[in-house]
Amino acid sequence: MSLLSIVLVIVVFLLLGLRIAQEYERAIVFRLGRFVGTRGPGLYWIIPFIERQQTIDIRTKTVDLEQQETITKDSVTIKVNAVLWFRVVDPASAIIKVANFNQAVYQLSVTALRNIIGQHPLDGVLKDRQQINATLQNLVDAATETWGVKIEMVEIKDVEIPESMQRAMAREAEAIREKRARIIKAEAELEASIKLTQGARQMEESPIALELRRMQMLSEIGIDNNTTTIVMVPSEFTSAAKSLTQLAGKM
Repeated sequence: MSLLSIVLVIVVFLLLGLRIAQEYERAIVFRLGRFVGTRGPGLYWIIPFIERQQTIDIRTKTVDLEQQETITKDSVTIKVNAVLWFRVVDPASAIIKVANFNQAVYQLSVTALRNIIGQHPLDGVLKDRQQINATLQNLVDAATETWGVKIEMVEIKDVEIPESMQRAMAREAEAIREKRARIIKAEAELEASIKLTQGARQMEESPIALELRRMQMLSEIGIDNNTTTIVMVPSEFTSAAKSLTQLAGKM
C-alpha cells in the first residue's frame, strides 16, 4: 500500500469525524455507549465508528399546554389552557436522565396545572392568576431540575367558564353595582340634608342671610322667563309673626 493511499485514508478518517455545532446547540458525545463529554459550539471532532453524538437545542422553547377540563375547589368545571417557556441548562442530564425531556416537561406541566386549579376556588382562579402562575412555575421547575431543564415562565392564557356560571356571575356583578349606586345616593342625600340644616340655622340666626337668599331665588326665577308672581314679605314681618305666635302660646 503506497504512502499516498495511507495519507488519503487518514484524511478521510479525520474528515469523517468533523462536526459543527451552532451557537445555540450542544453535542452529547458517547464512546462505545458511555458518555464522554459535551462538545460545541463551533467545530469539533469525534472518533468515527467509535463515538456518536446527539445534538440538543439549548434555546428557550415555547409550548402551548392544551386545554384542560378540571374542577375548581368550589366544584365548578372549567377549561384552562396555558403557555410554558423552558430551556435546557444541562444538556447531558436532559439526554441521559430522561428519555424525552420535551414530552416529560409537557406532561408534568399539564398534570401540575390541573392539580393547582383544583386547589383554588373559581374566584381565585380568575383574580389570582399571577399567584397561580408563580406556584405552577416553582412546582414544575423543582421537578425538572434533575433533568437539566429550567422553567422560565408559565402563563395561564385562557379560562373558559360554563354559560350558566357566566350568567350567575353577571347577575351578581349587577347586584353589586346596584348596591354601590344606592349607597352612594344615600350618602349624597345625607350630606345634602346636613348642608341644608346648616344653611337653615345660619339664615335663622342672620336675617341678612335670609334676605340674600330670597334675592338669589328671585334672580334664578327671572332667568326662565316665566309668569310666576312672587310677593316678598320682609323678614321683619315674619320675625314679628313668629314672636306673636310664641307669645300667644305662652298665654
